[in-house]
Amino acid sequence: MTTTTIAQPSWQLQRNSFGRLVLTDVDGVAHENVIPVRAFPVSAPDHGLSLVSSDGHELAWIDTLDELAGNARKLIEEELASREFMPEIERIVSVSTFATPSDWTVQTTRGTTTFTLKGEEDIRRLAAPALLIADSHGIQFLIRDQKALDKPSRKILDRFL
Repeated sequence: MTTTTIAQPSWQLQRNSFGRLVLTDVDGVAHENVIPVRAFPVSAPDHGLSLVSSDGHELAWIDTLDELAGNARKLIEEELASREFMPEIERIVSVSTFATPSDWTVQTTRGTTTFTLKGEEDIRRLAAPALLIADSHGIQFLIRDQKALDKPSRKILDRFL
């Protein structure tokens, strides 16, 4: 199977009775358990998506989600939302201590939560000005733009960077 670059999709995407994605290619071959994978999940989440078979082979490449019609786009977005959980930190409410491990209370796009930061090495710099913070359970929290945080949040964050 070769990789297909999509102008107008020459394939169909649907869910099977188990709720898994099925891609039917131009030759009529049905590929079960298809997984959408973002090429750049943080820096360009809506650009560069691959539809991958259950054995890891790329079946289709999507330059941008905007080029997809309603149903295919909806199915891909639903699948990505169910697989990806990366709340974005909007504000740092408080930290228990400026030494690690410390408990952080943050306001995210998914609500207020508290997590434990094991060490400063769990704060990773991405393409400026983004940061990725991993809690003690491996959940990733994104700060898309540290300069966009309010002043108290930036002050707390600076103590750990």
